Parts: sequence; C-alpha cells; structure tokens
Amino acid sequence: MSNPPRTRKLRLWEALTLSVGLMGPTLAMGLNGAGVATTVGKAVPLVFLLGLLGVGLVAYGFWRLTQHFNQAGSVYALAGATIGPRAGFFGGFALLGTYLAFLVCTLAATGVFAQAFLHAMGIRSTGPWVAVAFLAALGVTALNSRDGRTTARTLLIVEGIGILAMLVLAAVIMGRATTGSAPRHQSLDLSVFTAGGTTYSAVMTATVFAFLSWAGFEACASLGEETDDPKRNIPRALAGSVLLTGCLYVLMMFAQTIGFGTDAQGVREFGAAESALSTLSGQYIGTWFALVIAFTAVASAFAAALSSSAAAARMVQALARDGFGPRALARTHPVTGAPTTALRVCGAVAAALTAVMYGTGAAAFDTYYWYATIGVLCVLVVYAVAGVGVIVFTLSGRGRIPRWELVVPVAGLGYLGFVFLQQSTGQSAPYTYFPWIAAAWCLAGVAVVLAAPSLTRRIGARMTSTLTADAQPTDPPNRKVPS
Repeated sequence: MSNPPRTRKLRLWEALTLSVGLMGPTLAMGLNGAGVATTVGKAVPLVFLLGLLGVGLVAYGFWRLTQHFNQAGSVYALAGATIGPRAGFFGGFALLGTYLAFLVCTLAATGVFAQAFLHAMGIRSTGPWVAVAFLAALGVTALNSRDGRTTARTLLIVEGIGILAMLVLAAVIMGRATTGSAPRHQSLDLSVFTAGGTTYSAVMTATVFAFLSWAGFEACASLGEETDDPKRNIPRALAGSVLLTGCLYVLMMFAQTIGFGTDAQGVREFGAAESALSTLSGQYIGTWFALVIAFTAVASAFAAALSSSAAAARMVQALARDGFGPRALARTHPVTGAPTTALRVCGAVAAALTAVMYGTGAAAFDTYYWYATIGVLCVLVVYAVAGVGVIVFTLSGRGRIPRWELVVPVAGLGYLGFVFLQQSTGQSAPYTYFPWIAAAWCLAGVAVVLAAPSLTRRIGARMTSTLTADAQPTDPPNRKVPS
C-alpha cells in the first residue's frame, strides 16, 4: 500500500534551519579558527572571507538546480535529472556517506562537549562519552520522527541561542578593544583582512579549513518534498544559509583574532586554544558566560546531529523508493510525513559505528575529527557532481540559464579540486587513510550502478515522470500568479 501524499508545510525559515543546524556554527566558530591561526597568523578573518567566496561558487550549482528540481534526495535528484540516473545514484550514494559520517562525528562531539561542560561545572563525570552519544542518537531519532516543524523549531532555538551568545561576546570584545579596556590593551586592527606577515599562497591553502565550516550547507535541498513552494523557498534557504553563516563566520573570526590580539603572543594563544569562544568568554565577560558558551557547544553538537539524521534518513528514503534497499525504508509516517523507518536505521548505524570507535579506544575528539574528515571528502565529490550537473543543464538549454554563467560552476569545480588535493596529500596517519575510505564508499556506489542496470532504469523512469516536466523555474516575483 502506498503512502498518502505529503502536505507541503515547511516554510522558508524552517528549511533554512536544517542547513544552518548541520553546519553547526557554534561548533565551527569554537574549533575551526585555531588551526587557521597557526597557519596564517592574524589573517584569519581574510581566510574566512575568501572561504565564503569559494563556497559561494560551489553553492551556485545547488541554487540554480533547485529552482527547477526538488525531491527528498537532494543531489540524487539534481544530478539524476541533469546528467542521468547513473550520476544521480552515484551522487546520492556519496551524499549518504557524508550524512552518516557527519551523524557519527556530531554524536561524538555531543558526548565530549557534554563531559567538558560537566567538568566546567565542577562535576567530574566518570561515565563514558559513548553513553551520551547513545542518548543523543535516541533523542535525534525521536525528534525527527515528529512533524518536520518540530525539528526546525528545535534547531532554531538551539542554534539561535548559540548565535546570540556569540554575537554578545563579539560585541563585548570589540567594545573593549575600542575603548582600550581589553585585557592586554588589544585594539581594532583592520590589517587582519590583509595577508600581513604571511603569503597569499598560505592564505589560499588555509581557506580549506574555512571551507569545512560550511560543509552541509545543501542539507535543506533534501526537504524539497516537504517545503511549501520549494522552487522558491529551497533556493532562498540555500543562499540564506551560506550568506548568514558567512557573515557570522567572518565577524566572529574578526572578533576572536582581535580578542586574543594580533601580536605574536595573541596568535600563539589563539592557535593553542581548545575552545576559543570559551577562553575569550572567561577573559572578557566572566566564568559564568564561559559556562553559557560551553553549554551552547553541547546544544550545537546535538543540533548538528539532528540535522544530519534528518538529511541521512531522507536520502535513504529516496534511494529505497527507487528500489535500492527494502521498501520499508521508503515508508513515511501517515501523520507527520517523517521517514521513521529510515530514521531508526540511520540512528542505529551511527550508534553502532560510535560504539566501534569507543571499543577500539578512540577518544571522542578523534572520532569527531576522523569522521568529519571522511564526510568532507565524500561531500567534495557530491559538490563536484552538482557542479557538473548545472553545467550540463545550462548547455542543454532546458532551464534557459544564460551560458555566460558557466564560469561560476567551472570556477567552483576548480576550487573543489584544490580543496580535495589539500585534504588528500601531505597528511600524516591516520588521516592518510581517510581519502581511501571515502574513495571506497564512492566506488561502492559505482559498483552498484554497474552491477544493477535494472535499478538505473527504475531511477530513470521515476525521474522522467516526476522531474522532467518540472524543468522550468517559478515565475519571477513581479508576475502575478493565479491563486
């Protein structure tokens, strides 16, 4: 028996929160600046500004294609409708690997930050971090099984509090720097937006670290079947998530760089900080605010796991609906429309992988960084597939996209190749293994396509019936549309 048709009920801001939640801005701002500071010194804000431009080139492909196509499978549908069903399955399979890896790493991050928060409170927890990760897995599965608005509102509250706390900290830092009351008399130094004492080659290399902060911006594309007026709202959510976090990242990196100081001592302290936001909160506001920031880190990790779970389950649902996997994985709840079976399977797989990491003696931070790296390597492949898709679609003339715009996805593909090269070479073990793991996952998708041609035919038939007729963008805003 087929599922009843879904009612589109998610609004623009609710779709946007899924992408913002998966990026986890509080986590990104607390962890990703230190590595950049050790590479480029005080030029950290410049690195993130250039990183925003690189992400914009990549996001263009998703923005253009979601004006024409929207399904639960994100790049699975986008590549399938533009390049062909084989490319669609390959891109979707790679994206599933990304979301599952992100789910594991964010569950581990929830565990480690929860213990760090308890320690900051003076509570010496002796329980294993994996126990918190298991509880988080149960929590995200339960929340995502409810109405999609429940997930969106949870993400909005959690990340909203974290973003507000960061903005308060930034305002205090810049205010004290302006008035000369900073701890070491730091001042507003706009030279952080120049290469300064480093080279532009080093700055471009460091943009790879910045790029990682935006990984997952495309998550809202998986809500194409659950969002109201998706051909308008999904592209807006994609653009909004990139621009919103981009402005936040540049602002917060400026505030953190100024907060530690732009001299040699400040750069060393920034590079050595385990949680830059917590450190600066204690220095500029007080211990109580450092605890607030520590708590928002826990909540942000949980929110990122919530987004990863939602996106992974919808990818599993889309694949199963077209014949890859048991049909039960394609079922949705008759009331909420959530893919409950797929959610439970994704949660169980992530929990099992987390348990394996704990059983082998891996620390929570190692689990976080290792799986984040694998997920990013997979998502670079996904972004490249989407970039090729928009090029093919533009050349086909079906969407009436001006051909001069081809320079954008071509530049995006070049930047993706640069990031992949930086992530895959010059690393030390165990990071030397991760490109091979990501490649093995992606090649498994190729093997499925080659070994199951009937699956490709089913995917092609479904996409032809549901997407080809939908290959024109919505009417421009100034044209009246009959109600």
